[in-house]
Amino acid sequence: MASNIEFVEFMVDQLQGAGTVTYRKMFGEYGLYCNGKIFSVICDDQFYIKITEAGRRICPALTEAPPYPSAKNYFLVEQVEDRELLNRLVTATCAELPEPKPKKRKKKD
Repeated sequence: MASNIEFVEFMVDQLQGAGTVTYRKMFGEYGLYCNGKIFSVICDDQFYIKITEAGRRICPALTEAPPYPSAKNYFLVEQVEDRELLNRLVTATCAELPEPKPKKRKKKD
């Protein structure tokens, strides 16, 4: 079941304090980016964030679960109303994630 765009836009609004948050549709679901780094996916209207040690320190009780079959585990964040906590979690998580690799430019013949 695909996620509703309304939930995706709600989450982007909730996370505006963490940086420039954008989304991209991926295979019927959505990937969330903060300042160009993918840090989260939304699947079946559920918010999943990549697992980091900083995230573990901020929210030690988060459940780990795969967002879709055969995916690696992410933190499943079910309480999405606390904007301040979400922004702290996203900011800390993104600080630990590597910078995105530069896109290769196609050579012109």
